[in-house]
Amino acid sequence: MSGAPLDVIPLGEIEAARDALSGQVVRTPLVRLNVDSPAEIHLKLENLQPIGSFKIRGATNAFAAAAATPGALEDGVYTASAGNMAQGVAWKARELGLPCTVVVPDHAPEAKLEAIDRLGARVIKVPFDEWWQIIVNHEYPGQRGLFVHPVCDPAVMAGNATIGLEILEDLPDVDTVITPYGGGGLSSGVASAMRHLRPEARCFAAEVDIAAPLAAAFAGGGPTPIDYQPSFVDGIGSGSVLEEMWPLVSNLIEGSLTATLAEIESAIHLLLTRNRVLAEGAGAAPVAAALAGKAGTGKVVCVVSGGNLNPSKLAEIITATDR
Repeated sequence: MSGAPLDVIPLGEIEAARDALSGQVVRTPLVRLNVDSPAEIHLKLENLQPIGSFKIRGATNAFAAAAATPGALEDGVYTASAGNMAQGVAWKARELGLPCTVVVPDHAPEAKLEAIDRLGARVIKVPFDEWWQIIVNHEYPGQRGLFVHPVCDPAVMAGNATIGLEILEDLPDVDTVITPYGGGGLSSGVASAMRHLRPEARCFAAEVDIAAPLAAAFAGGGPTPIDYQPSFVDGIGSGSVLEEMWPLVSNLIEGSLTATLAEIESAIHLLLTRNRVLAEGAGAAPVAAALAGKAGTGKVVCVVSGGNLNPSKLAEIITATDR
């Protein structure tokens, strides 16, 4: 982001993104979770997007914004992503006939890498710390093309924010919204829509407890390095909250709700058996938090951000006997 730090994504940009995305992405359903709970839990099913993730929204809007600048796309595009944003960028690049390169961390799951390959993108695998530095610096030295930032690009966040508009269309009296927290682009986008149109709604981010930089930032009053531990919950978690995102996140998000790996696995199992919904670890984290009562009562919407889970991990969760 350039210029003064944002404290909210402007409503006009969110509404313009909705127009740009019309007919390009799935207008996903909001359904009730089939479980007895103190809260009335609803699921925003972004796992039903054609790439199995909400990331297609931000990627599509970023391409639309770039197309307004002559020559911006002439050398192709690249991004840094653990898998889902990579698929979003690769999907749009293939549609437009553009070369696409994706830099992934070395623990990226095979299910996502195979999907990137199917979409025709070139993959560069690097150690996690090197990958994270690309996110921080907004570039990969020596790589040609337009860099589509997976988090901090205002067009990406405005695209993500259209999820918030759809939630409010389907559940105008929502009390609480929980989004998984990766870099903050999804959480800030959805919370921006809520701030404009239903400011009384509470917005929380969900994290896994072994990789929860947002929880540490709220506890420490700002971005705080943590001991990041990778896991099958690969779509969220990092070593620290991005400095440039903190003004936006701290203004819009009420707090971080952390869940254990076991709680997230249980949420994946429950989503599959009760609602026939396949969620990856990041997508199930909000549900795990809501089921634990961490978001309180009332009407709670959990954004199921994606469903790109390795089949071997899914089989492990399904066959586990200790639940």
